[in-house]
Amino acid sequence: MPITLPNLLTLIRIGLIPVLIVAFYWLPQPWTGPVCCLVFTLAGVTDALDGYLARRMGQSSSFGAFLDPVADKLMVAVALVLLVEADPRPLITLSAAIIIGREITVSALREWMAELGMRGVVAVSALGKFKTIAQMVAIGVMLFRIDIWPWPIVGIGVYDTGVGVLLAAATLTLWSMASYLRAAWPRLNGVA
Repeated sequence: MPITLPNLLTLIRIGLIPVLIVAFYWLPQPWTGPVCCLVFTLAGVTDALDGYLARRMGQSSSFGAFLDPVADKLMVAVALVLLVEADPRPLITLSAAIIIGREITVSALREWMAELGMRGVVAVSALGKFKTIAQMVAIGVMLFRIDIWPWPIVGIGVYDTGVGVLLAAATLTLWSMASYLRAAWPRLNGVA
């Protein structure tokens, strides 16, 4: 199977995971935060580009459809684990657990519904996309850490702004998971 440009971008996103880990642990301050944010943002850009290019260039593939969400979930999970290690407060840990737990639950639900020929019941929704944007912004801002103008806003620095967005993302995550479970509930309950 030849590697297409969209699949190459997805593989680059996976390759950025160890780069993020190395930057997080071994870059000297004050470079750690900005470089980690840049790596994470670059991964987000490849995520936006790979799907767009696959559709535009007519290069959608089963391999890409499988690998793209795996790459996304791996990058987000690793970034959240790094953030929890750096700041193990219960609120950060709980938010990370909610986000990672939801990804596992919804992935399993989608796989199960696909086996039943009903994957469309749990297709990606607008709420799911909004949740993803909130997660990406929160994680990127929390990785950045350094206050820049116009922060601090009313005494709230860059990192704390990211924490607030992470809490909002965790709330959206629960809401979106409930929405998917509600849509699949008749099959889960053995009714339909």
